[in-house]
Amino acid sequence: MPDNNPLADAFSQLNSALERLEKSVDVRVERETALGDAEAEVQRMGSDRTRLAESLDLAQERAQQLEHVNKEVSRRLVDAMESIRGVVEQKQI
Repeated sequence: MPDNNPLADAFSQLNSALERLEKSVDVRVERETALGDAEAEVQRMGSDRTRLAESLDLAQERAQQLEHVNKEVSRRLVDAMESIRGVVEQKQI
């Protein structure tokens, strides 16, 4: 005996449609959550990049300062050696 109740058929179709809608909403929420996580990660990476760039700039500046000091120390050592050599030569004369 087939059940030809139009109201039951309508409820069945409505339930089926609601189930599909719920699944679609769940998928959408998962995608948006993943997108939000990805956006947060991109922001963290941007912050890290900025911090690392600043750190690199400071390190390069420090390296240039050290190079300048190194050259100055080297120049002073050469001057001191020349002075000592001059004194030694005068004592030998």
